[in-house]
Amino acid sequence: MAHDIESLKSSAEQFMKFQKSANMKELKSVLKNFGPIGKFENIDHRAALIEILGNNNDDVRMLAVKNLAKYADEELKQLLLTVIEKDPSSMVRRESVSAIGRMRSKNCITDLYNLLEHSDPVVVQQAIRGLLVFKKDEEHGEAVSKNLIDLRSHPNETIQDVIEKEFFEESKSSSTPHESVDLRLKNVVVNADVIETLGVIDSESIHLTFTSPPYYNARDYSIYSSYQEYLDFLKKVFEETHRVTKEGRFLIVNTSPVIVPRFSRAYASKRYPIPFDLHPILISMGWEFIDDIVWEKPESSVKARNNGFFQHRKPLAYKPNSVTEMVMVYRKKTSRLIDWNVKQYEDEIIDNSKVSDGYATSNLWKISPSNDSVHSAIFPDELCDRIVQYYSLEGDLVFDPFGGSGTFGISALRNGRNFFLTEIDQDYVNRMKDRFSKLKFPISSIQIPQAPEFLSLNQFKELYEN
Repeated sequence: MAHDIESLKSSAEQFMKFQKSANMKELKSVLKNFGPIGKFENIDHRAALIEILGNNNDDVRMLAVKNLAKYADEELKQLLLTVIEKDPSSMVRRESVSAIGRMRSKNCITDLYNLLEHSDPVVVQQAIRGLLVFKKDEEHGEAVSKNLIDLRSHPNETIQDVIEKEFFEESKSSSTPHESVDLRLKNVVVNADVIETLGVIDSESIHLTFTSPPYYNARDYSIYSSYQEYLDFLKKVFEETHRVTKEGRFLIVNTSPVIVPRFSRAYASKRYPIPFDLHPILISMGWEFIDDIVWEKPESSVKARNNGFFQHRKPLAYKPNSVTEMVMVYRKKTSRLIDWNVKQYEDEIIDNSKVSDGYATSNLWKISPSNDSVHSAIFPDELCDRIVQYYSLEGDLVFDPFGGSGTFGISALRNGRNFFLTEIDQDYVNRMKDRFSKLKFPISSIQIPQAPEFLSLNQFKELYEN
């Protein structure tokens, strides 16, 4: 096919005949692989490409526009504006605006201004890209900036983000290196309220948070006067977590809907969709949604909701056994790409942190739950190990605001990370002490010479402030 394409590129007449007779698959393949005009720049294929714009296939029209764009010809501007106005395909319109932008002509600035008012947000986005070329232009820069800044209140969130980054984002510089760990937090467990504890800690101290918040009124350790009070509490926790998280690093929250038993047989039980109600709260405070991982447990390990339906099989009363929990992945919102986070580390740390073969390739994680004699909702080791390995680097400081029996902390040590845990329940802290006392230190390539410290809030404040 490469030889055929070269032949077609070398003859405008031959290409015109080809596009008239080729089937859809052939036409797509040739247009997709047409490549740069290069040595055939004196051979004009524009007539054939313009004719292809009448094709019924969206992909074919889009590819024709992409090839027309290679000419960067201002004479094509009016044709492209017509395509933007009349073509039903958003991707064809997008490529047409991109083609105008590639002309990099000041004669196109007014047309790009007009496209900022288009109803299709991808057209507006491409017009912005075309105008940003002139952002620092001596003659047009001020007017271009003004027109783009006016888009700050545009209803489309992507457009808002672009304008914010280009014109309003302040350069951030942390007082401590991104990869550093505050020694006052390193492998410490604080037996206290999480919000009070986080109030002591400096901003941008934590690399990763993974937690499973207490379920709403589902267990003795999580009783709230109302569901709203429960959500308000979690909001405060994750607002403080956001503050202490380093730029661009991750928060991972394991939750699932819970059932509150019915008042009496005359009433129905109520199911609260915690992960779905918590999500918009997290987004509103500056966490960016990254992934939804579904943790699937064996059906034999979960509470049987299906027994009644199994007996009567009456429609409307179907209740499946709940074998899944959500593991929602968020990143502290930043304009920096993840590559920036990684590049803050030395090559040796990056190499040592690379994930081994056998990692989970899909977002469906089949992991059996774990049991504990004290804590009724303990994390499985495998779940913690995946989170630590996939979302942190060797030596990082990872955090669980609801430390429970300490499984995440043990996983951190096992995988060469450091941990910081808070836990208000004394029984759970005692269970942690028992579990940590049975470990032999150091237990990983990161040298941890002694067992973790267990502190009260006052002890932690004294340590931190001194």
